[in-house]
Amino acid sequence: MHSLRFTAESSSNGMVEREFTVGDVPGVLWSPAPGTDRAPLVLMGHGGGNHKKHPAMAGRARLLVTGCGFHVAVIDAPGHGDRPRTAHDEQEIAELYRARAAGEPEGPIVVRYNAHLAELAVPEWQATLDALQELPEIGADGPVGYFGVNMGTAIGIPLVAIEPRITAAVFGQHWPDVLAQKAKQITIPIEFDMQWDDEHISREAGLALFDAFASKEKTLHANAGRHKELPRFEADSAVRFFARHFGRAVASPS
Repeated sequence: MHSLRFTAESSSNGMVEREFTVGDVPGVLWSPAPGTDRAPLVLMGHGGGNHKKHPAMAGRARLLVTGCGFHVAVIDAPGHGDRPRTAHDEQEIAELYRARAAGEPEGPIVVRYNAHLAELAVPEWQATLDALQELPEIGADGPVGYFGVNMGTAIGIPLVAIEPRITAAVFGQHWPDVLAQKAKQITIPIEFDMQWDDEHISREAGLALFDAFASKEKTLHANAGRHKELPRFEADSAVRFFARHFGRAVASPS
């Protein structure tokens, strides 16, 4: 079992940012100001080609930390951020760019590559959660959520399917090909985002993945627009979703 080692710390506007490693996996933990009570933890998965401190991750973390007092953790996926790319990573990325330049469908390549990354990332996330729950401000008995769309969903669904500590999750914007069977194992509350005019993921594919979840409580958010046009207010909705399930009020923006 790898322990968590903090490597850098900063703070601004009531939010503390601590970079860490668990083994050789780098991550970041955003938290409320020191001295606050033990609080729920939300694990966030970043999108393909991005990294743990991408502005989308930092922005969603700020909403969860300042709005609800949660802790939020993100780790770099294999081959992303501060982690080296393997020859396999380079091959798959080159194939994706080739298909994009030729006007061919990207889905089959993304599905295949993300499934490979998920096999590596799921045990890394479990080890990270083990280490984070050793921290007194988080603890082993507090609520844990998962929030990730795109590649964050490709990694998150296999993780949530086998990780009983996660009790609420927000997913979206991915193909059902390899995920539907794993989604059938998930029974926790789910919020799911899709773009109605997605040029990569058909409506039928998005609806099929949503339909696969075995959760009695699941909500579909379908917005008009293309793949990269997911409205920013969906992040606010995710905050309200986690607050509702973790028994927290959402603070109004100051």
